[in-house]
Amino acid sequence: MIENIIPILRVQNLQASLCYYQQILGFAVSWSGDGFAGIERDGWHIYLAEGDQGQPGTWLWIGVHDLDSLFQECQSRGANIRGEITSNPWAREFHVEDPDGHVMRFGGEPAVVDE
Repeated sequence: MIENIIPILRVQNLQASLCYYQQILGFAVSWSGDGFAGIERDGWHIYLAEGDQGQPGTWLWIGVHDLDSLFQECQSRGANIRGEITSNPWAREFHVEDPDGHVMRFGGEPAVVDE
């Protein structure tokens, strides 16, 4: 059985990326060393690898409980938000781009449509 899945994102400058993920996106550093680090928020993890493992521009879907609050938090911290919240049949979502071109696609429950 699968224990967990943790994406690994290639970054150019590990320290700059750690600052962005901590200060702008609210992640905490779990561990760091030798050009590799683990970050987490609310028990979910991402690994960052300096100049190794993967390509720039990876997209991650990250489901959240309170999309509007997270959007406001990201705005107030100066995140590189790629547009406003959009409504789709599957979810409401917004996109944040990190310094290496990776995109966090934050999504929450779709809007309720009155019939």
